[in-house]
Order: sequence, then C-alpha cells, then structure tokens
Amino acid sequence: MAKREITPPPLHGPTAKEKKYDRQLRLWAASGQEALENAHVLLLNSGPGVVGVEILKNLILPGVGSFTIVDETDVVEEDLGINFFLTDNSLGRSRASETCNYLVELNPDVNGHPVQHSIQQFLLDPKVLEKYSLILFVAPSGQCTNSLDTVSTYCAEKAIPLFYIHSLGLYSHFSVQLPDSFPIIDTHPDPASTQDLRLLQPWLELKDFMESKTRDLHSLSDHDHGHVPYLLLLLRFLEDWKQSHDGGPPINYKDKKEFKSFIASRARTNNPEGGEENFDEAAAAVLKSLNEPSLPSGLREIFDGASRSQLASGKTPNFWLIAQAIKEFHTKHDSLPLPGALPDMKAQSKDYIQLQNIYKAKARQDIDEVTAAVRRREKENPIAQTAPIDRKEIEAFCKGAAFVKLIRGNPLLTSTSNDDDTSSVPRLASLYQGLKDEDSLLPIYIAFLAHDAMLQDDNQIPPAEHNDETTLKSLQQHTQTIISNFAAAAAAATINKDTDTDAPQVQADMASRLKPVLEELVRAGGAELHNISALTGGMVAQEVIKVVTKQYVPVDNTCVFDGIASKSAVFRV
Repeated sequence: MAKREITPPPLHGPTAKEKKYDRQLRLWAASGQEALENAHVLLLNSGPGVVGVEILKNLILPGVGSFTIVDETDVVEEDLGINFFLTDNSLGRSRASETCNYLVELNPDVNGHPVQHSIQQFLLDPKVLEKYSLILFVAPSGQCTNSLDTVSTYCAEKAIPLFYIHSLGLYSHFSVQLPDSFPIIDTHPDPASTQDLRLLQPWLELKDFMESKTRDLHSLSDHDHGHVPYLLLLLRFLEDWKQSHDGGPPINYKDKKEFKSFIASRARTNNPEGGEENFDEAAAAVLKSLNEPSLPSGLREIFDGASRSQLASGKTPNFWLIAQAIKEFHTKHDSLPLPGALPDMKAQSKDYIQLQNIYKAKARQDIDEVTAAVRRREKENPIAQTAPIDRKEIEAFCKGAAFVKLIRGNPLLTSTSNDDDTSSVPRLASLYQGLKDEDSLLPIYIAFLAHDAMLQDDNQIPPAEHNDETTLKSLQQHTQTIISNFAAAAAAATINKDTDTDAPQVQADMASRLKPVLEELVRAGGAELHNISALTGGMVAQEVIKVVTKQYVPVDNTCVFDGIASKSAVFRV
C-alpha cells in the first residue's frame, strides 16, 4: 500500500486587526501601532472647538488607545453648522459628551472620556495630567492663557509632548512643544540614501567572495560575465586601480570619472545586447558608493551628548546607552555598524543570495558588538536601567544610526512669555530676521500671538457685531508691542548691526502686511471654518502620530496655514 502524503497545515492569513490597519502598518509597522494604541491623548478644548475634534477624528481612525475631551460648554445652534460630530438632538447637552459619543463610533477599539469642566477647574488637581501621554490645547485660550502656561510648564518638566492650536477664519496655526531631548531613531529616510556598501572598507568574507567570482573574469562565459554582481566588479577593479595609483582609491571627481571609464572599457560589447547591464550598474554606482565614511553632523551632536551626565539625568536612558555603545564602536572601527541592506542588481540568484548573506552576517556581527557594549553599560549603570534594553531596539538604532535625529524641544512662545527671560532672546531675534522676508507667513503667527494677548486683556472674544474698528486697533497695538520686543531681542543678540536703523522700516512694512491678516481675524469674530479646521486637524494629527510612534521627523516646531493663498510654512520658534 502506497504511503499517504501528509497534507501540509493551512497557511495562516492576516488577523482581523492586521486587515483593519493594513495600510498604516505598512507605514509605521507593528511597533508604531503598539505605541499609538498605548497612547492617551488629552484635548483641552475651547472656542468653537472644531479643530480639536477633527484632530481626534484623525487619531481615532488609525486606532489611538484612549482620548479625553475637556470642554465646559453646552451645544448651541452655531455648533451644528460647523461640528460634524453633533446632531439636532445634541442641543443643550454637554459638547464634550456628545462629540465623544459620536467619535468613538468611528472605531470601537478606542476609548473616549468626556469631562465637562472648564480648563482652569480641570487643572486644579495637580496630578490630573499624569495619565496622559500627549496634550492638545486648542486656542483661543482667553481666560485660559495662564492655564496654557501651567500646562506648558508641566509638560516641559515631565517630558510630555504638547500641541497648541489656533483656527480662526481662513488662517490656522499650531506649535509643538517637545521634550528637551526627543530622539527619533526610525526617521524613514529615502532608501537610496541609506545604502552603505562599505566598498572602501571590505571585510575578509566579502574579499574572499569577490576573489572567487572575479579571479578569472576574462575567461568567464558571456552569460556568467554579464551576471557578476556590480559590487564585486567594483571591488575587483578597485584592486586593479590601486596597483597603478599608489595603493589609493579614486577619491576626487576627476579620478572617479576616470575610474568609470576604466570600468566601461572592461565590459563586453560583442554580444547581442551590445553591452552588459552589470557593468553599467557598476559605473553608475561609482560617484555615490566610493566615498570615505563620514559621521553625519546630527549623529556627531548625539555622540557629544552621549555622556554619563545624560544617563544620570534619567533622560531617555535607552537612547543614550545605545548611543554610547555605538560611539564606542565608531571610535574603534572608524565606521558605523553596517546596516546590511543591498540594492537590487543584475546577478544570478544564488550569487545575490550569497552576497546578501555576507552583508547580513556582517551586520549581525556589528550588532552583537554594540549589544555587548550596551550590556556592559547596563551593569555599570544599574540605577539608569530597570530592565535590559530589547535587542530589537539596539538593532534598529544600529541599522539607522546615520539617520537618527535628535530634536531639541523649546517651550511654547505665548502671549504671556516673559520678555525679560534671556533664554528667549535668540528665539525672538531669529523671528525678527524672518520678518524681513516679504514672502514669509510669520505675520500670521504674530497675528495669533496678538489675538491671544488681546483676549488675555479683555477676557473674551469680541463678537462679530462688535465694533470692528476698535478690535482692529487693539490687535494692531498688540502686534506693534510684539514686533518691538522682537527688535529689542535682535539688538540684544547683536545679530544685525543695523537693527536699530532697520526697526522703524521693519515695523512700517509689517504693519501693512499684517493688516489684511488682522482684518480676517476680526471678521471671523472667533469663529472657525470647518474646511480650514478639518485640514488643520489632519495636519496636526499627522504630527501627533509622528511624535507618538517616534517615527518620521515631526514639524520643528511651528506651522502656519494661509487658507486664502493655500500656502503653509514651517519655522522654528
């Protein structure tokens, strides 16, 4: 009787969750999704509150873990025309509860919590902010300006990200306050820029493989000759080049062009194709692949900061421990750990797979060395670490070391910021220089600062039927004060020796550029336009996801949107 074949077990397809979040998992992977699902976002809502709800909508759909809405108002007729998460039945009810109920319908996996308190009342409990991983504060703050300062101070002390958002009429703005040291390891750089083939520093296994495939290059068949991986061709011809150039590789542009011609001359042209694709690939890779290893400026800054004082302060200990270990690796080898990835190339499958394995083995060897250094430091610093760092975290740092980004967060610049604070002088001075750019959108940012300052004085938003001329004059007075403060800071920082003579002209130019912006804020009367708030909500949510997942590079640190010209701009404040 013939032996029955055993039926292989069925392949397991994607889970329901993987199907649900398939597209975003391709962007930020399981680690990013886990970080998002563990996040608890707090929305401190004020004014019409539409932009805050739109931000939450764009966080709930991809699966943020929890959110809390703090909003003291009840739903009125005006809300129904601009807030799509309210219905006629919501009239007279808590706006926080009604919007929360409709928002959670978007994604049953998300938990929502409404709180019908004023922001000031909510903040009376000093421990109330402890459970939140990120805070959204929606302007206009009005009487809440001091509350904004309180939240900003708390977030700076506890290293919690804070977003401050405006949306009025056809303009919007948001600022991001990140912790003083905010590292991003997975920045998702362009794959073409991440190739590190280490051709000027080949290791033994790579050299041996090159020798085995190119030792008798001239005697190979046309098929084999046309399928030698271009990396091995480059290594082979580099050896030949060095013999006639005092043992050195082609470094400058002239030498590299000559080397390209040298490679092209070795290709066979007496074949049906009239050339060889692998030789074309080798020649094309000369300029970008034959470069001495260099340390990116951002990583050099991280290495300079990777001292024991960082560990003692308790700031992102995992990050600094790994940074120290990679710094040690770089000092020893004059190179970073090998990422281990290979580009596509013309080659036979078995040769390409063997080449991949050689690069992957070298990458694992480098990761092992860095991991050993991390473990040694963990033993030396038991207070800084409560558990061993996951090897996957070390591996991710090693593979993306050249593109790691360390963002230095700044406290929010608000209408009540202390003008006498010397630490803010460089920031104000830099903004003053930006005012001289006629195409800059800084006037919108200054207009929002002036709007906050006016509300701080008046404790209310002037309604649409209010005397527009009076409101406009009040805003113009506040903008003049703000620009004068910027000019004084520029003079103190001695950025521009002509600051004193420039100031009157700058203020005159700014007055004319600011007037239409201020007129739009006055016309809006504190109201939001849904399309502007929806667009802004999408922009802010995108940045929130970057911050929560610590992937991609978030805005640093202020963004404004001009809905009239359909333009946006980002600048550091």
